[in-house]
Amino acid sequence: MHLVPADRAGHRTIDGHRVCEAIAAIGDPAHVRSWAERFSLLADPGRLALLLALHRAGPLAVSDLAVATGMRDPAVSQALRLLRTAGVVTGDRDGRVVRYRLVDEAMRPLLDECAAAEHHEPSAAVG
Repeated sequence: MHLVPADRAGHRTIDGHRVCEAIAAIGDPAHVRSWAERFSLLADPGRLALLLALHRAGPLAVSDLAVATGMRDPAVSQALRLLRTAGVVTGDRDGRVVRYRLVDEAMRPLLDECAAAEHHEPSAAVG
């Protein structure tokens, strides 16, 4: 049980070797926290829709994103501000227009999976 931190070494375990494997699988708590924050960004349907649009269509302005997602401009701006602060998107100014684009490369495979999953899920019956 060489991976068990000192503060937990006195706890009783059933499968000590598996506890060590689980600790190794979890890894650095800061890394886990970083991924949890990424997933929290994806947990909001509006933010997820914006990220899917930016991922597939490329740089888009707030008004274009509002039309594409069905959101209002202020809601799009607020979501983009959060995504920009998190380092997931950035805005490129072209005169008076700011076009946003996805810059967090770790998000791309997650968004690919999300888009692919849409085509494999059975549609819910409307009743």
